[in-house]
Amino acid sequence: MTFVLAVWRESEPIGRAVARERYPHADAPLFKERFPEEDVSGGLIRIEADRVDEVSNAVFAFARDEGLVCYDPQRDLVHNREPLGAYAGIQLHTGDGMVATDPDLGLVHDVLGTMSGQNPFVALVVYGRHFMQVSPDSSGGYELEFKEGGVIQATRLDDLTDVRVCFLSYATGDRSFLGSYAWAP
Repeated sequence: MTFVLAVWRESEPIGRAVARERYPHADAPLFKERFPEEDVSGGLIRIEADRVDEVSNAVFAFARDEGLVCYDPQRDLVHNREPLGAYAGIQLHTGDGMVATDPDLGLVHDVLGTMSGQNPFVALVVYGRHFMQVSPDSSGGYELEFKEGGVIQATRLDDLTDVRVCFLSYATGDRSFLGSYAWAP
């Protein structure tokens, strides 16, 4: 199985609908030079299944460094270069293997909607400092965990909208979510 990513230049952040239209025509300068061992055509890169994690993380970093948009048509996710959260180096991890360093806030919002049996969790991690992680539970809600100062706290939320509010607040350095829900160690 082959996995495809597309990178190209945009003057401002774009949504998934625009990315779906534009990615077949993607073009990225220096893309082939940066990934000479991969199947690259214009701004499209085809990655073999056994190399997806390694290469896709490098492609996300390349796009960020070069100020490019990266679109993942398999997950229907767009990696824009902005707006970013408050923590340089924060990593977005998913249960289906995606890792993106310094994800834009739109990506954080959208990836939360991809949780499923194939993607059982989403986490934002600032290594050595704090993290937030969410997993769907058996009753249709979400188990949300937050760790800071060596203490893990958990709460249960019924609605994905509330999960998104917590994640985006956390990503921007706002801890108001801690006072909005009942948290237990």
